[in-house]
Amino acid sequence: MSVSEIDLRSNDEYHRSMQPSNTPSPRNWRLSAIVARSVGIVAIALGFVIGMYGLDHPESHWLQTALGLLVTGMIAQGYALYCSIKRIQHLKS
Repeated sequence: MSVSEIDLRSNDEYHRSMQPSNTPSPRNWRLSAIVARSVGIVAIALGFVIGMYGLDHPESHWLQTALGLLVTGMIAQGYALYCSIKRIQHLKS
């Protein structure tokens, strides 16, 4: 390979498609809602299962873990509701 065949462009010049654009990209509210709802369902289910185990062993840390999972699941469900509302608003506009 000779020197004339080597591409000496910088990485930024070579990959123009990787440059950040100034136009905002559309948010996929439906996908965000589906992911948040799925995470919420799994977190709440795990919270209940671990909570039942924690009630059998109250001296362990499992009750606090279950409470954290339940709160995380509820927050995820709330975010899924927010995404669904934003999607409907976006469709109406």
